[in-house]
Amino acid sequence: MTDEHDTEYDGVLGPAATETEESHAPGGARRGARKRRSVPGCLAVLVALAVIVGGFYFVVTWGIDKVGEQFSSAADYDGPGHGKVTFQVVSGDSAASIGRRLKEQGVVASVDAFIEAANGSPDWSNLQAGYFPLKKEMAAEDAVAVLVDPANMVKSTVTVPEGLRVVDIVAILAKETDYKKSDFEKVLQKPDQLGLPDYAGGNPEGYLFPATYDFGPDATPKSMLAAMVTRWQQAADDADLEGRAAELGYSPAELMTIASLVQSEGRGDDMPKIARVIYNRLEGTETNGLLQIDSTVNYAAGNKLGAVPTTADLELDSPYNTYKNTGLPPTPIEAPGDDAIAAATHPADGGWYYYVTVNLKTGETKFAETYDEFLRYKQELADYCANESGGAC
Repeated sequence: MTDEHDTEYDGVLGPAATETEESHAPGGARRGARKRRSVPGCLAVLVALAVIVGGFYFVVTWGIDKVGEQFSSAADYDGPGHGKVTFQVVSGDSAASIGRRLKEQGVVASVDAFIEAANGSPDWSNLQAGYFPLKKEMAAEDAVAVLVDPANMVKSTVTVPEGLRVVDIVAILAKETDYKKSDFEKVLQKPDQLGLPDYAGGNPEGYLFPATYDFGPDATPKSMLAAMVTRWQQAADDADLEGRAAELGYSPAELMTIASLVQSEGRGDDMPKIARVIYNRLEGTETNGLLQIDSTVNYAAGNKLGAVPTTADLELDSPYNTYKNTGLPPTPIEAPGDDAIAAATHPADGGWYYYVTVNLKTGETKFAETYDEFLRYKQELADYCANESGGAC
């Protein structure tokens, strides 16, 4: 009885056949019965494994997706951002270096998000050095869009023309920036902080280079003036100012003064010729070393640029009065540009001692080697003034 009622359990699939049932079957049938019983068992195991493996795959895949979603959410802000951040792009910056600084300043959520946005921007090659207005917690793509558009650059663009005196340059800087004249004048009282060369003697006249400057929002009167001196140094290096001074037998300071005189007197292709006239007058006997340049007298008298000196002006007792004093004035009288510095360092070849602008409209200038030739050109100017100038003279 025990054999008839005791059952075997084969795993999870239920009761197997009893021993009594198996004893009435032939031996082969008994073995066959076991085989028939094992097929559903294997199938069930395979199904179970499939369920387990499928469940594991689902869990892993779901987990990866969830982690990826959470990572993407943390890596980038939705935007549009808030507050104000003035960000500087420095020349030579890479997307990674910009991204790091943006993350540090709270603009973007991650460096990777910014790099991905930069790589995906067709305008990334337009990126320029400068200052840009951004916000806290911007979407990386929005931050890139601001940076690649030069129109978004925050700057004060100041153009300083050639041939201006320090006082005139300060007036322009004060007009075009948020600072007062007194702010710049205070800096100029301590010129040693501007990077002037030793031979300038602490006088910035002639060394604030005329150019167009893009000053960022952090610029100060000191940094602006220093930037102008730095730009002058570049021009001096390009012209090999010190090397050419030694070759010509002058000091670099004297060449800068000559360049300022050239700037005050000439234009374009005439500049190297005017430089030669100055050298000839300094070194020759035709004018006894007197330069007789009106612009130096105007500087001494405080006249406006381009004024015609009066008889009283010509009698001024000043080292800048080149009608009374031989040689060069003690300092430059205005800021020369690239062309004037190039002319002073590389004067034209010629025996001229005089020059006369015979047409004030076109600027046509004629050069003379003798005083008689000079007088003929003066008469030509007088005829122009009487008949053609329309009162310009």
